[in-house]
Amino acid sequence: MSFALKTTPPTILEVSPQHPKLNRLIDEIEQQKQLLLAWQSAKDEIRTYSLKALIPTYCELYSTLYEQMQTLWNSLSCYDLSKSDTVVVEDKIQTLARLLQGSHLLTQKQVDEVEKMHAYYVQANEYDKKKTKRKNSATIDEPDNETVQGGDELEDWNSDQYQQEREQAKLKRQQAKQAQAEKLVNQSLKTVYLKIASIIHPDREPDESKKAEKTELLQRANEAYEQEDLFFLLKLQLEVEQSKNGSNKGLSAEQVKFYQQALEAQSQSLKKQIQELIDSLLWSTKAKIAVQKSKGQLNIEQLYKQIDADVSAVKQQLKAEKQRLSFMGKESGLEMLLEHQVL
Repeated sequence: MSFALKTTPPTILEVSPQHPKLNRLIDEIEQQKQLLLAWQSAKDEIRTYSLKALIPTYCELYSTLYEQMQTLWNSLSCYDLSKSDTVVVEDKIQTLARLLQGSHLLTQKQVDEVEKMHAYYVQANEYDKKKTKRKNSATIDEPDNETVQGGDELEDWNSDQYQQEREQAKLKRQQAKQAQAEKLVNQSLKTVYLKIASIIHPDREPDESKKAEKTELLQRANEAYEQEDLFFLLKLQLEVEQSKNGSNKGLSAEQVKFYQQALEAQSQSLKKQIQELIDSLLWSTKAKIAVQKSKGQLNIEQLYKQIDADVSAVKQQLKAEKQRLSFMGKESGLEMLLEHQVL
């Protein structure tokens, strides 16, 4: 008995012409593994390029937005603003505080100031809501007000709750599907590994030349098992079984079902790894969209072009925000922004 696998990974196997779906799954996983390897190999280069191109510009942009927040806050006490203008300015301050909250692009001191500002307006808004509620209770007939207000609140609450429950249910389904896939992969890993070990275990081979060959195969099976590479083990099992039987017989219906389930679970796991890697590397939303449209294919040249385009767009925004900040620093300039509704 001889084994074809020695120092190179198993090639794509034609499992059986009667099982095209299984063969397509094997092809798909092979491509996913190559794609994941390509992203892993390029991740340092992409991360370095993204950080160098985008982060300095974003840091300057966020610093400018922070200055806007502080300048507008100071304007509330320095300038004689109307009540309506004061509301607009405070709304802008709150918007900026929410945007900047927890940002890694600001200094710790700036982040602390943003948190204070955000907390202040959260408390102020809660106070205003309670004040409005007390005022309404005093001026409107109590039973009618409770009925109408309670109905509106119930409708809003039901609507919000419905959306939240849908999102939670969707998340639970995804988590359950992923957990089931991971469980199946883990079970299949052990099953396939033990099957291979039972066929090629060196201790059961009296022939020394074949024993050395089986030792090498078992070592590779051990490495694949440690790396949770079910795909490699499945193909290895097919090879060793075919070598043992001396033929290339098709799989039984039961084997096909098991292989299909195991391969689909492995495919889902690879898709998740690829997506997580892409999400961890790309700062640009448009770049992520471009990668999604290409179904995760790696094209560094096109990716860098998109990142460069995004940097250009951020620089344009930075220029506009700096100009807006310069107007905010003067009462006449702030009044102009408010008048033209471009604050």
